[in-house]
Amino acid sequence: MGLRVTGGRLGGRRLRSPRSGTRPSADRVRESLFARLGDLAGFAVLDLFAGTGALGIEAMSRGAASLVSVERSRGALAVLRGNLAALELGASTRVMACDAAAAVHRLGHEGVRFDLVLMDPPYTSGAGQGALEALVEAGVLAPAAMVVLERARSHSLPAVAGLSLLDERRYGETLITRFTVLACDPDGPEAGGSNSA
Repeated sequence: MGLRVTGGRLGGRRLRSPRSGTRPSADRVRESLFARLGDLAGFAVLDLFAGTGALGIEAMSRGAASLVSVERSRGALAVLRGNLAALELGASTRVMACDAAAAVHRLGHEGVRFDLVLMDPPYTSGAGQGALEALVEAGVLAPAAMVVLERARSHSLPAVAGLSLLDERRYGETLITRFTVLACDPDGPEAGGSNSA
């Protein structure tokens, strides 16, 4: 399957993908998602379950200032690093070879904050829920941060304290859910409502 950057300064550039073990987001899904995200100029981006790096690279192509990519599969890590090097993104990127939740807590201890978090965990793992909770617990989200989760339509997602649902779009059997940090009104209940999917 051919994989390419869909827009921005690197638009059209090809990306490598492992022969097995990853499920890169389809080009049309990424193109639609990033059209909705808008201007990413200056954003600090965290790409969890990075795989080939396609989501994070897309963000860099569209103006993000920095990228941390987290992946634990050795095969995927080699491809991820190769894609970042081929596109000459190494100077503004960091790759962490570990579990997503562990990486998030480490980044929290370092005091790192992100404007955008991209998550494409294995559909059957249920890892997305734990990673969402870790993002809130570790305090790595900037005040107006957005979190994007790609998951299977059949996989339910309980509400996560501290995150508010923005919207959800279906692409075949894939759901793209966008969250933002839940704002608190000192004179009333938490703003934003429920994020149950």
